[in-house]
Formats: sequence, structure tokens, C-alpha cells
Amino acid sequence: MEIRREADEYEARLADVVSVVRDTVRRRWLTLLAVTGVVMVLGFIVVSQMTPKYDATAKIRLDPGRNPLSGSQQPTSATLSDDAIATELTEARSLEVARGIVHSQDLLSDPEFNGVLAKATNATVTNTDTRETIVANELLQHVTVTREKDAYVLDMTVRSIDPIKAARLANSFAKAYIDYRTGKNVGTARQQTAWYQQQLSDLNHDATQAETHAAEYRARAGILEAGADGSGGGTIVDQQIAPLAGMLSSAQSDAATANTNLAEAQAQVARGDFANVSSVLTSPVIQTLRNQRSQLLLAQGEVEKRYGDLHPESIRVRDQVTAVDTQIKAEANRILGSLRATAAASQARVGSLRKSLDELELQRERSVEASAAADGLQHEADAKQALYDKMSQMSLDSMQAADSKMALAEVVVSAEPPAKPVAPNKPLLYALSLIVALLAGAATITALEKLSSGFRSVEDLEQQLGLRVLAVVPKVAKSENPGELMLDRPTSMFAESFRIARTAILGARTDTDVKVIAFTSALPAEGKTTSAVAFARTLAIANARVLLLECDVRRAAVREIVRSNAPKVGLVELLHGEISLDEAIKPGDVPNLDQILVVSPYFSGENLFGEGRMEQLLNAVRDRYDYIVLDLPPLMGLADGRYLAVFADATALVVKWSSTPISAATSAAGWLRSDGSKPVGVIYTQVDPSAHSVGGLYYYSKQYSDYYQR
Repeated sequence: MEIRREADEYEARLADVVSVVRDTVRRRWLTLLAVTGVVMVLGFIVVSQMTPKYDATAKIRLDPGRNPLSGSQQPTSATLSDDAIATELTEARSLEVARGIVHSQDLLSDPEFNGVLAKATNATVTNTDTRETIVANELLQHVTVTREKDAYVLDMTVRSIDPIKAARLANSFAKAYIDYRTGKNVGTARQQTAWYQQQLSDLNHDATQAETHAAEYRARAGILEAGADGSGGGTIVDQQIAPLAGMLSSAQSDAATANTNLAEAQAQVARGDFANVSSVLTSPVIQTLRNQRSQLLLAQGEVEKRYGDLHPESIRVRDQVTAVDTQIKAEANRILGSLRATAAASQARVGSLRKSLDELELQRERSVEASAAADGLQHEADAKQALYDKMSQMSLDSMQAADSKMALAEVVVSAEPPAKPVAPNKPLLYALSLIVALLAGAATITALEKLSSGFRSVEDLEQQLGLRVLAVVPKVAKSENPGELMLDRPTSMFAESFRIARTAILGARTDTDVKVIAFTSALPAEGKTTSAVAFARTLAIANARVLLLECDVRRAAVREIVRSNAPKVGLVELLHGEISLDEAIKPGDVPNLDQILVVSPYFSGENLFGEGRMEQLLNAVRDRYDYIVLDLPPLMGLADGRYLAVFADATALVVKWSSTPISAATSAAGWLRSDGSKPVGVIYTQVDPSAHSVGGLYYYSKQYSDYYQR
């Protein structure tokens, strides 16, 4: 339920806003149309005068693999970081590139770009370089360089009023950028080459010194330099130890063999088996002697068999066998002694070699520190030599780059003259001009509404003045005369509003004691006189005897409204006593209506209505008429209105819709109360007939259009 009530309140508020907007537009549609039209025409003129501009784009592909500074060390799949590409974007719009374009394309004489020179002082633009710099900065305002997404492609766009010039400048910019980057790379390479040469000289000196120092230290420490295959390195002691250790091992093996042979021989001798000693058996001398002994034994057997044991020949042969045995034994003893000598010699050699090896080991321990120091010196020398070799290669690459004209980029798409301009977007600007014009018109009428100090609604009027609204009188067209409207169209909205006022003032039964009814306003031109005449006619048409008494002597405007002939005498003459009452009363333009008018505007400092003259006049006419309608002067700035309102039985305050200042109307209502007058309400005049803001009086809306005479 609560939600439904909030929704209804929101819809009501929205409806009020829509009504206010609609009413404002209806009231001020001419202003809205005029302002909108003027602004729209101005906007269309400005847009139509705009110079079309064309964009031409040249595409440049960056190729990091073609970088001449990268040398032979560059990988085959080179890449550029986002920061590097951002740098290229900046350099593509560099002032140096733009200056080259200004010079090559003679933009100093191009009106599109040299206009900026007129804004500079004469002292500034006398120098040619300075002039080119100024025009180059202006040119850069027409150039944009962007990167195509995820690609090494730069879009170089130049905007110009001439499509052919835009394409020419775009292509020139692309070529100038590539030449600039190439020249910059070559210049950098030459600088690097000079730097490398200086560094190489220093490194060569350092590497030579380090190698010399290492060689001298190795020589002093007895450290041998390794060969190209890595062999032969170490100290002299290291190289002596290895063969000496081998010799010791071999000597120990020989000594062990000699000792073994000697021990076996001694053991066989101790067993009496001298002949089976291995060394004896293998001796060639022993073998020869054994062969001789075998032959002698054969001969001895034959001799003894032939001659007997005692034969001299048998004795000689036996002696020869004995001699050979003696030789064999002597040779065996000599071999045995040789074994002993060999074993002793082998043992002595082992001892000698061991002693030498021990001495070398001691020397080796002392040379470890020297060897480590030598290795350190050699490593330092090798590192300097490697650095020298690397920098030598880099220097070679830099020298090659200095002589190379290879560019980092290439033009892949040349700029072509565009067929259509990119700016201004005239259809869009025309639409925006229309929107701006509508906004300007809306702002104007909104400002006029805000600046208006009058009342806009019945609610505001009644709340501010504390008086009820008797009737709402619609505004008539400028082609219509409201004074004639009552007579020509008695059933119109205008005539009906005064019948409503009659009912509001006199009551529905018209049996009140109200006879004198005054109409006044706070300021002139509020519709007071027209309302008084229309109200008097309304009463007369309703068969009441009515007297219209014009009291606004300084304007004397009633004679211009009514259809009767202009009188020759009137109220001023009557109050001066120059004519009688009957002479002053003239018939009106409707039956039952009489009128006492002012012949012409009357200006005087006298108190025309004082000294009882006005009271006497009203007393004289009260019995002759049912109603007396007074057209009083405005209350502000004049004294007569406040003075005469006191004599009326009811006073209606006329307030013009959206015009009468609130302060003026409030003051007027306050004066009527303080003076003892009887203000009964407000006649709300010249209200927009289509405005619903008049409160609950919706009889002026379209729903009631069939009730009134058109």
C-alpha cells in the first residue's frame, strides 16, 4: 500500500513537471522558436564555413632484426619492448624530423603553417633556424603517430586542408623519420667505434702486463705452462715426481724379484741341490759346461769300457770331468754372488729413489701456494684477454655498423590522398547545432520564467495575498479587443470568467447588501479598467440596473473601451458642480447600464473626491441603481485609489498573471486591509488559457473547449 502511494505521488510530481514544461513552451513558444532559429542559423553558418581537413596515413614497419648496432650477436628472432616502441613513437614526432620536413617541403611559405609566425615578434622570427623551429612546432600539431595493436607497425598520420598535401607530408615524414633513425644509428656507431678503440688500447696493455707478470711468476716459482692441448702444465717438481715414482715402483719390483731369486737360490744351496738353482740352470756358461761334461761322461764310459778304470786315458777323461765340475761349481758360486749383488744393488736403488721422492714431495708442498698464485695470475690474464677479444669483436661490429646504411624500419604502405575529409563532421555538427539551439531556446525561456516576478498559480496567489481568487480571466489574442469580446461573443471564455466573478462577489442568490463594487490594481496596465467595464456589462446583461463610475481621472480610458458616444461632460464637471447628476449620467452600450465617465485625462493637485463630494454622489445614486461599479486608480503611486476604496462595499484587486510583482500585490492587499476597505478577492487577469498551473480551474482546458464560443 505504501509503495502504491509513493508511486502515485511520483506520477503526480512527474505530471506536474510535464505540465509546467508544456505551459512554459506554450506561453513562450515564439521566444523559443526565435532563439532556437537564430542559434541554429548561426551554428549552420559556422559549420558551413569550417574548412575541411584530410588525414593521410603512411605505415612504417619496425624491424629490430635489421639493427646495424646489434652485430653478429643478435638472435634471429629479435623483439622490441613496449618501452622501445614508445621511444620510437616519440622520436617519430621529434622536432629534428619536423624541421627537416619544414626545410624540404618549404613550409615557411605555406599559409597553412606559417601563420604562426605572425603571432611572434619580429625580433624572434628574423633568424631562419628559429622560424623553421616555430613552423616545425606548428607542423607537429598536425601529426599523430600511433602503434597498431600488437604489431611492429607505426601509423604516421598528417592532417591538412589539402588531401594531396596531407599524403605528401605523411610520406615525407615517414622517409625523414627512417633517415633520421638511420643517421642517428650510424653516428652512434661511429662514436662507439672511437670509444672501443680507446678501450681496446687500454685492455691490450692490461692483458699484456697480466700475461707477462704471470709468466715471470711461473718462471720464478718453477711452474711450467700448459700446452695447447692442456698437457704439460704444473710445476717442475710435479713433472719430476711422476717419473721418479714410476722408477721407484720399478726398482721396488726389481728388488723384490732379486731378493726372491736370491732366497730361492740360498734355500736350494742349503739343501745341497746346487745344480737346480734357477739362475744356474739358465746360465749359458753352465749349459755349455754341462754339455761338455755330458760329452766327457760319454767319452769316459767308452774309454773305461775299452781300457779300464786305471788306463791313463780313463784317468785323463775323469780329470777332465772333474775339471768341468769344478768350473760348473765355480760358475754357480759366481752366479750366486751375482744374485746377492743384484739384490743388494736393487735394494740400494730403492732406497735412493725413495729418498729422492721424499725430497721432491717436500718441495711439492712448498710449491702448492706458488702454483695457486700462478693460477690466479693466469686466470686474471686470461680474463683480460677474453675481455679484449670480446671488445675487439664488438669494435669490429661497430666499425661495420658505422659504414652501414641499414635502417631500423621501412615504409610498408605509402600514404594516398584521402577521398573524404575526416573533419569537421558536418552532419554531426549540424545535428549538434540543432541540439544546442534547442538548449539555448529552452535556457532562454527558462531564464525568462525564472526572472518573471509575477504569480503563476492560484495557489501561490492565494497563499501570498491571503485573498481568494474570484475569477481567472483568460488572455485573449492580440487581434481581439477584450472590450468588444464581451458584446460580440457573450458565451466566450472571457465573458464566462466575469459571470464567475459576479457569482463569487455577489453570491449565487444575489441577495447580499453589496451595491458598490470597486476594481483596483497595484500597478497600471493590469487589466483593471477592462475588468470593471466587463463586470458592469455582465451585471447589466443579467437585468440589473448598473452604474459604471469612472474614478481613474488621470487616464480616462473607459471612453476608449465602450461603444457609446464620447460624452462632453462627465465626473470631473459633476464633482465641480458645473453640471447636475442627470446631465452627467449617460447610457451605456448595453441595456440597464448607465455610466459617468471622464471626458479627458484630468491632472490637478486638488482633492477632487474630498469634502464629502464622493459620499454625496454615492448616496445619490444608491437608490437609483442595483449596483455601482467603480473603476479606481492603481494603489501604488496614487492616493485616490486608497481613498475611494473605503467607500465600496466590496473591492476586487486585479492581478495580472505572471506579471504583477509579488511585492506590489502584497503591499496593495495590505493597504486595502489597513485602510478599512473590504477586499473580497482577486481577479486573476490575462492568464494563458492553456495553462493548467492556475490550480483547480480546469474549465479553460481543452476538455471545456466545446462549452465556449469560438
